[in-house]
Amino acid sequence: MDRTEFIEQTDARVKLVRAEFDLTQEKMALLLGLSKKTLVEIEKGRSSLGWTGAVALCTIFSSSEVLQNAFGGDLPGLIQALAFRELPIRPQKTMGGKVWWRTVRTGPGWRVQQNYISQHYRILDDGDHRLFSSFEMDQIDAFLTLYCCK
Repeated sequence: MDRTEFIEQTDARVKLVRAEFDLTQEKMALLLGLSKKTLVEIEKGRSSLGWTGAVALCTIFSSSEVLQNAFGGDLPGLIQALAFRELPIRPQKTMGGKVWWRTVRTGPGWRVQQNYISQHYRILDDGDHRLFSSFEMDQIDAFLTLYCCK
């Protein structure tokens, strides 16, 4: 998944998320910082949220079952993987990957997991803190070599 696909996926689900939270178009537009007219255009497929709007939607409605099922349950991790494609991010506590993740590699003090839906990878420490996220396994390997003594 890349940013373009992420944006397209969020655009396609705006109306579903709005219905899930029982919001009017006016209220949804207000929450997203859009005009009602722009929201209507997005819902009709004539306009787009863009990167910042898609991030806002997924952040504000992070508990949405529609979005959780679309992106594999780790919206912050996915957003960070897309935003920081080549940059390490500071550790953030996760739930340990019990639902949307499979462990693909382990080492002393770390494990690499891959999301079943978005296919992005992340490195967690023994305390379930996210150390790094990427779509590229070679970037995961490079991070492990530099920071985790692979």
